[in-house]
Amino acid sequence: MIGRFLEISVYTPNIQESLEFYQRLGFAQAETGDVWSHRYVAITDGRLFLGLHEYEFASPSLTYVRPNLSTHLEALVAHGVRFEFEKTGDEQFNEVGFLDPDGQMVTLLEARTFSPLPVTAAEESRCGHFSEYAVPSRNIETAIVFWEPLGFVTTRREDKPFPSATLTSDLINLGFYQLPELRAPALSFVEPDMAERIANLESDGLEVNRDLPGREAADENAVLRSPEGLVLQLLTGDH
Repeated sequence: MIGRFLEISVYTPNIQESLEFYQRLGFAQAETGDVWSHRYVAITDGRLFLGLHEYEFASPSLTYVRPNLSTHLEALVAHGVRFEFEKTGDEQFNEVGFLDPDGQMVTLLEARTFSPLPVTAAEESRCGHFSEYAVPSRNIETAIVFWEPLGFVTTRREDKPFPSATLTSDLINLGFYQLPELRAPALSFVEPDMAERIANLESDGLEVNRDLPGREAADENAVLRSPEGLVLQLLTGDH
């Protein structure tokens, strides 16, 4: 119903600073079009796609592409969607946005804004395997009921040590956590050798924080924070 996943769109007040941060982590630039009037860069590790926008909006946003967008809006309204903004018409690039029950912004575009084949996509970043986009949730069941009709499948549902669930679709996994300590969405990376990766990042001068929401502080887990404030969770485990 919402189309194909494009990117996690992020507002950055200084696009050059943010770009340099992600390039240090091993992300590569994708070739972008000229859809936006503001400065825009798309970056990827081959699995995760981030859109850096030097334009203020409700960030971060899960952004999808839905061709012939205007013809699909009625079905979304029937699902209970209430649009936060709606820019449609013959003379403009069509886009709409709405919030999920937890306040996560979702943006639908009528066409891609970068090449589907990045010029130099990495195998993975120095952070390792991108596992999921983690969302603080008020009610896990409400999140599941909302997202499943939009094309997601619940692959994990747990109540302990705190209510959580993982929903998957074609190109991204969403993790929902009813955890007071998780105050904002986060990018989660998982690798068996994460402790070594964290040490390498620290030796390269990147500032890491051992205090993770819902986890005890330990050398094998850490958090990075990007210049624009996006949280990257570095977790030890299998994928």
